[in-house]
Amino acid sequence: MRPNHPMTSSVRQGLSRLVSHSCVLPLTRTLRHDMSQALHPMLNIAIKAARAAGAIINRASLDIERLQVTAKSHNDFVTEVDQAAERVIIETILEAYPGHGILAEESGRTQGARHSDYVWIIDPLDGTTNFIHGFPVYAVSIALSYRGQVQQAVVYDPTRNDLFYASKGKGAYLNDRRIRVSKRTRMLEALIGTGFPFRKGDNFQRYLKMFEDVMVQCAGLRRPGAASLDLCYVAAGYYDGFFETGLSPWDVAAGSLMITEAGGLVGNFTGEPDFLYQREILAATPRIYGQLVKTLAPYTRVITEAAAAAQAQDGGEADEERAAVIEALKDAEAAAPQAAPSEPTAPKRTRITAAAKAAEAGDGSSRRRDDAPF
Repeated sequence: MRPNHPMTSSVRQGLSRLVSHSCVLPLTRTLRHDMSQALHPMLNIAIKAARAAGAIINRASLDIERLQVTAKSHNDFVTEVDQAAERVIIETILEAYPGHGILAEESGRTQGARHSDYVWIIDPLDGTTNFIHGFPVYAVSIALSYRGQVQQAVVYDPTRNDLFYASKGKGAYLNDRRIRVSKRTRMLEALIGTGFPFRKGDNFQRYLKMFEDVMVQCAGLRRPGAASLDLCYVAAGYYDGFFETGLSPWDVAAGSLMITEAGGLVGNFTGEPDFLYQREILAATPRIYGQLVKTLAPYTRVITEAAAAAQAQDGGEADEERAAVIEALKDAEAAAPQAAPSEPTAPKRTRITAAAKAAEAGDGSSRRRDDAPF
């Protein structure tokens, strides 16, 4: 282009504007960078691992017909994508925290430290059946448990590039936006998520009765087929509640923290907080939760450790999975702090003086032994 070309001045002006506004262009990238700097280091590792797994899943989704699919049990499938995604997640985590434990859907407890207080609970591809049919509802789910309590959580939806994440006590987020459960209080207005039984031996008639009891009370029921996302949708206010049976810890661990950090409640069908290893879960807004407990409590099948062990001895296609769950439960209980003394003492009334306050402030810097160091 000649220097005296009539377009030269306009092109130069355009380039000048582009350079002068270049600081605005990377704003989103800068905000995302600032966000990552503010997150807990362990959560950042979980996000890194989830995105790496999501990249593998997205590449494989371009040519689903070539996937090698294996049936673990009736209607329970695993692909080479599940295994590759799980492998990259575990490698990413153990590279950063080699002393941590792993509980993963495909490999169980075979990797990581066996007796660590920290256990990463991983589902590399929640919604495998959806994935192999090209139905775009599936996710990567990663949670970090410290002494049996979930402290960090990530659920990544690779098809929509939606990243749900939460740290205990820090709130729940979707793509840098704080999320909260819905404000609905009436079941007649509530949209409820659920999942259908699909394994051999599941009591389908019992579920149909449960399904009917909930359906007649609410505005609608939905079943997309990925429990980790269902729980995130409750946390984000898309659903007002969710319930399902037959789920494993890796299906619900991350999503459960999203619920509580978004202001919701999560537990088993009787409303108690013991749900992670109980193969039944209920999550909802506080008001809807109480109404669902009344409906679902008669259907509870809370599992004791002895009963689960007896089931495993009787045989069945999910024996290995049950054994891994029970083993993880034992490890968590062994690592949990000892119970408080059985004889409670009456509270003492103490007059607080300025000197006492100063002494208390001095002692406050030391963390209790059983507090999570987050």
